[in-house]
Amino acid sequence: MDLEEIIEGCYQNSRKHQEALYNLFASKMFGVCLTYTKDRDLAQDILHDGFFKVFKKFDMYDSSWSIHAWIRRIIVNTAIDQFRKTNRLTNVDFQEAVYLAGSFDETSEISKTGDLSQIINMLPNGAKTVFNLYTVEGYKHQEIADMLHISVGTSKSQLSKAKSVLRDLVNKYYIR
Repeated sequence: MDLEEIIEGCYQNSRKHQEALYNLFASKMFGVCLTYTKDRDLAQDILHDGFFKVFKKFDMYDSSWSIHAWIRRIIVNTAIDQFRKTNRLTNVDFQEAVYLAGSFDETSEISKTGDLSQIINMLPNGAKTVFNLYTVEGYKHQEIADMLHISVGTSKSQLSKAKSVLRDLVNKYYIR
């Protein structure tokens, strides 16, 4: 089945085509979910909830759009909804930089793999969410504030502090 056929089948609510679309994009979108939560089970729940929304709202999909971008937008919004349900974002005391920097030793998996996503996942949930929305998804601070029900100042503060912690951690584990 090619992508056009899969999309056409999804417009007709064909379970076979929906399964094909899910199989085509699930692993990429699971990676997106993991950027918003450290918990793999919760990421799986976000993925399933997101695809449920994709199929429920498929009649709103315009074929002139990128299907990947459209699905990603729904998955990100689902992750944000989950964040709002489970977190209350306030200005976090970033003395955690000391805690974070000491939370693993030189022989840890990060040192072995050099995976920056593992370092980003060390950020507190609020800072990580703002960081991802701003740097990865390209949202502006006002949009982030509206999505997370926080002030623009809190969004800016979280991003600034997240960048500072990340800079310290990158210096520790990558610049030798």
